[in-house]
Amino acid sequence: MEKKTYQVEGFFKGGPYSHVVEAGGWLYVSGTVPIDAQKGEFITDDVQRATALVLETIGSLLEAAGSGLDKVVKINIYLTDMNHYGDVNEVYEKYFPENQPARTCLGVKEIPGNLPVEMEAVAIK
Repeated sequence: MEKKTYQVEGFFKGGPYSHVVEAGGWLYVSGTVPIDAQKGEFITDDVQRATALVLETIGSLLEAAGSGLDKVVKINIYLTDMNHYGDVNEVYEKYFPENQPARTCLGVKEIPGNLPVEMEAVAIK
């Protein structure tokens, strides 16, 4: 099985990893945080805005790899405050109103940059 990696210009990358990896017809999106690299903006104080930016970014990364949010089959969500679970769900449901992907949501101690949310996704090419 061959592997193809995608480094998408204009999107934040905080370490030695690929934005997206393609293998066997699947796309794996690395952990994505609420940083707008084009504006240099870190969203730390509004979890709903942060969630929307993360999902928009994941959608854009998938599009660059020839897919989209409608092809997502699994999402992992990491929250630094589980009290924001409902706020995240409110935004999340707008991006996945039907055929919702499988999902895991975990509370974590911290996310680099003092960011409130991080998500990773698996999608069909």
